Amino acid sequence: MTVTFNRPDIIRPPSEHASYYLPLTSGCSNNSCTFCMSYGVKLQIRDLPDVKKEIDALALFRQHEVRLPGIPDIVYYIAREWDGRHVFLQDGDALVYPFPRLKEALQYLQQKLPEVDRVASYATAGDILRLSVDQLKELKDLNLTLLFMGVESGDPEILKNIRKNATPDELIAAGRRAKEAGITISVTVILGLGSIAHSERHALATAKVLTGIDPDFAGALTLTLVPGTPLYDQWQKGEFTLIDPFQSLAELKIILENSSFTNCFFSSMHASNYLSVRGTLPADKTKMLRQIEQALSQHDPNQLRPEYLRGL
Repeated sequence: MTVTFNRPDIIRPPSEHASYYLPLTSGCSNNSCTFCMSYGVKLQIRDLPDVKKEIDALALFRQHEVRLPGIPDIVYYIAREWDGRHVFLQDGDALVYPFPRLKEALQYLQQKLPEVDRVASYATAGDILRLSVDQLKELKDLNLTLLFMGVESGDPEILKNIRKNATPDELIAAGRRAKEAGITISVTVILGLGSIAHSERHALATAKVLTGIDPDFAGALTLTLVPGTPLYDQWQKGEFTLIDPFQSLAELKIILENSSFTNCFFSSMHASNYLSVRGTLPADKTKMLRQIEQALSQHDPNQLRPEYLRGL
């Protein structure tokens, strides 16, 4: 019996706005994270011939503006907005796609669209650690040169409570393995995951994991509760307390103060955050901390992003 592959909605990092979104999977293999909109969404693995069919259609449209019958309209809509060089593999962790098939898909993409010079994907720590350094190097040689990994927190108890299915040591090992293979690693952390009770502990432990990974890029988000997730239910029952906007800034300050990077672009520009700061660390550390400290000292809500403008 053939199972129809359900093309996922486009959920991608902000930096991938000009990429072509090529689904290899739908959903997430680690669908247990209590804060995530993918909670409970079953993972689907797309058939490789179907992936190749989409690559064929994309190449033909790119070269001759020809549309093939049976290809979803979304393919051509994305193609018209595409920069022609970057591809983002969907969905929540496309690196879970079986290694031989992933290699074949990347080889086919390279053959049909040789102008593509960078492929990116979300990846869980487990996805990365399942592959050897040599396997990751093979993928890197096929232009998979950027992985986005959610760290969320560096605290073992918080990671356990949110069902991340990764320990701080595993997160560090995964980030280091990707870097050893020559793959650029971009990580995200979530302010507020420790609630008010464990806010400082969460921030300090997260800084420690960031230092251990020493990523090329790091982004901070502020927790936004999603209805239907276990964490949302815990909040409604009074079992989880959200930090306020200025407590999120205090966490961000602790993370920046206690992290050590070789050369990392760090940003809190995501729409979920109350204050946007960005810069290269360690070069811009003093400037970024000064921005946060000024906002904390003024304690003026009007200087922060209002709730109605925050989003996922």
